Amino acid sequence: MSDQERISARRQGRREFLKAGGAVTAALLAPAAMAETAHKLPGLPSNPVTPSAMPTRNLGKTGYRVGIFSLGGQAALERPNNFDVAVPIIERALDLGVNYIDTSSIYGGPERWSEQYVGRVMAKRRQQAFLATKTRERTRDDSMRMIEKSLELLETDHVDLWQLHDVGTMTDVNAIFAKGGAMEALVEMKEQKVVRCLGLTGHYRPDALMEGIRRYPFDTILMAMNAADPHYFSFNEGLLPLAVERQMGIIGMKVPGRSRLLSSWTPPPIEVQKKSWEGMTIQTTSPGTLTMREAMYYTLSRPVSTVIVGCDSIAQLEENVQLAREFTPLSDAQTAAVVAKAAPVAKPALFFRFYERA
Repeated sequence: MSDQERISARRQGRREFLKAGGAVTAALLAPAAMAETAHKLPGLPSNPVTPSAMPTRNLGKTGYRVGIFSLGGQAALERPNNFDVAVPIIERALDLGVNYIDTSSIYGGPERWSEQYVGRVMAKRRQQAFLATKTRERTRDDSMRMIEKSLELLETDHVDLWQLHDVGTMTDVNAIFAKGGAMEALVEMKEQKVVRCLGLTGHYRPDALMEGIRRYPFDTILMAMNAADPHYFSFNEGLLPLAVERQMGIIGMKVPGRSRLLSSWTPPPIEVQKKSWEGMTIQTTSPGTLTMREAMYYTLSRPVSTVIVGCDSIAQLEENVQLAREFTPLSDAQTAAVVAKAAPVAKPALFFRFYERA
């Protein structure tokens, strides 16, 4: 079968799936309708370049071997009308052996630019990447709408990982697990083999994430994990050991703290920082203190499966892949030194833990 025939078949399959769901707006993928359209998932993705490109680790109990560096769906991948920059970054990532791509229904605003860019590549290279997206919605019905649109934009009939986005407080947890909550959508889509695995994500505080893990045996957790973490509301102390105990796939994010950990970062004006991050209470006029090597190697020296980093350019992507290729774990003394070095910029680097939230 040619590439074009495979793309056409995939699109036809997705159209049939959406049609069977009654466009979701009416039937919201009712269980009876979904039972008629349940399909068999293909085998796990496989990028043939990965084993020789970088070290790999188990993604928890999923059975997948993931490269230790993965591509995040922000930075260039969330900017509007950025196909000419974003799509080549994704293509190059796969060429370099990246085999895990993370995006979300909220990256890139209402137009969901990130999913659009990823979908442009997935239309031809779907089986080379473990594909993860998210729902920020807290109800079943709204989450069903999210997955419907995600499948359309990502040019696929299934995703490998569907995640609850930004679980930060017990209000989130209680809404998600309530009757009619988002958890019903996640479980239903897994049962119907529209999604392969389920996960939750967060960067605010550890307690809500720990409670979520206790309430459901998620396959993965995407958590903020950088060298500033031990200084405020640490995920290292309780959340990380719990995820390890449950044998979850652990994905580290916010590795350079949106560059705020990096000595190469030039802080934008304070007013720009406030405008860019509504609700953020921490701004700074100082650059960070670490190199990208120190920032990445700290996180990779924790018991994570992989780290995701959003990239602004192919050059930045290539630098990160090279760092992953050369990775050796930090010793305890080296880890402590990096954590101490991060201390002066810990609050800006953990800006996501100082939001004003309910």
